[in-house]
Amino acid sequence: MQINPYLLFKGQCEEAFKFYEKCLSGRIEAMIRHTGTPAEQHVAPEWRDKIMHARLTVDEAVLMGSDAPLDRYQEPKGFSVALDIKDPAEAERVFNALAENGNVKMAIQETFWATRFGMLVDKFGIPWMINCFKAA
Repeated sequence: MQINPYLLFKGQCEEAFKFYEKCLSGRIEAMIRHTGTPAEQHVAPEWRDKIMHARLTVDEAVLMGSDAPLDRYQEPKGFSVALDIKDPAEAERVFNALAENGNVKMAIQETFWATRFGMLVDKFGIPWMINCFKAA
């Protein structure tokens, strides 16, 4: 079994996934718009170029998302996308990249369980936790 986060955006999914591709050193495998699909008739004309489904892979991990119609969009709450990163320098790099124009909730730092841990909400409103466990 694999558990994959599925993120909803209010019209900026494409921009967010291109940002995540860069920040996470991942690869976008899918960026499907409503245009040209059976869903095209079910969305407003101005929404047809928005993303119906996006898929980004980072190593074995998968992050998915789409643009939610504005009348159905809800701001994310009650979760964070958690990343476990083995190298402290890479954990700091990813944290700082995701924090660009976002809101740092806890600066990345050493904790009793981690060589590096930090929390932020990125510029798209998605909450993240970056964790680099201490060696056992």
